[in-house]
Amino acid sequence: MSRRGSDFAGLSVALVTPFTDGKLDVAKLKEQIEFQIDAGTTCVVPAGTTGESPTLSHPEHERLISETIQIAAGRIKVMAGTGSNSTSEAISLTERAAKEGADATLQVAPYYNKPTQEGFYQHYKAIAEAIEIPICLYNIPGRTGKNIDPETIARIAEFQTITMVKEATGSLDQASQVLSMTDLTVLSGDDSLTLPLMAIGGEGVVSVVGNIVPKDMIALVNSFAAGDVAKAQEWHHKLFPLCQDLLSIASNPIPVKAAMAELGRDTGELRLPMTPLNADQLTALRQTLANYGIDTFSRA
Repeated sequence: MSRRGSDFAGLSVALVTPFTDGKLDVAKLKEQIEFQIDAGTTCVVPAGTTGESPTLSHPEHERLISETIQIAAGRIKVMAGTGSNSTSEAISLTERAAKEGADATLQVAPYYNKPTQEGFYQHYKAIAEAIEIPICLYNIPGRTGKNIDPETIARIAEFQTITMVKEATGSLDQASQVLSMTDLTVLSGDDSLTLPLMAIGGEGVVSVVGNIVPKDMIALVNSFAAGDVAKAQEWHHKLFPLCQDLLSIASNPIPVKAAMAELGRDTGELRLPMTPLNADQLTALRQTLANYGIDTFSRA
C-alpha cells in the first residue's frame, strides 16, 4: 500500500530546546540542527514534548519554530510542534508555522481536558480544514490522559492533510489497527519500539535518542527498510539499553538533556517543573553512556 506521509519515513528527531540563563540559546540550537543535517536525519521536530513545549511562552514557541526553519533552510525537513488542548490555539500556532515554511505539523492529542472520541475528531477536523501542510497526529495517552482510538484515527484520516501518526501508546495492537484501517504513515513515538513497529508496517521514528546517536538510529531504520533484518536486530539490541535508560531514569527530556550536557552539546538547563538529575541518577546515566561506548571526556 502506498501511504500518505511516506516522505517523512526514516529518522525524525524530537529536538531538545537549548536554554542559557533561562532564554532560548539560538547558537546552540543551530549546532544541534547542523549535527542532525550532517548525520543524514530526515526531519527535525522543534517544540514537542522533548522540547519542553508546555513551558514555552507563545512568543518563544513561535520563535523556536521560526529559528529552526531558518537554520534548516530547506536542507532538512521541519515538523513543527504546534499542538494544543485548545483547538483555536493549535490552529493559530500551526498557521504561523506554515507561513514560516514548516514542512509539516506535529499535533499532540488535546491534553488535560480529556475530550470524547467525537471531541478528538472535531478538534482534528477543524485543524485539517484550516491548514494545508501535512499533519502528524501525536497519540501519547501516557502524557495526555486519553487514547485516540483507532476507529477515530480512521475517521480523521478522511482528511487528506492528515498524513502521519506518531504512535506512542506502546501498543502494537493499536498500531496494527491504524495501519490496517488507514493509509497513514506510522512513526514510532518510542525509540525502543522502532524495530517492532517497523516489522508491522511502520516507517520510522520520531526519536529522543536521535539527539545523541542519530547515525545509529538511521542505521537501524535503513537496515530494516533494505531487508536486512539481522542487522536491524543488531542495532535494536545495541540501542535498547540506551533508549530505555534515557526514558526511565527520569521523565523525558531530563536524561537526554543531561546526556547532551555530558557531551558538551547542550547546557543541560531545564525549566521548572523539570528538575535536574540527582547525583545517583547522573551516575547511572554516565554508566549507561559508557556501556554504550559514548565517550563523555569532552563534557563541558
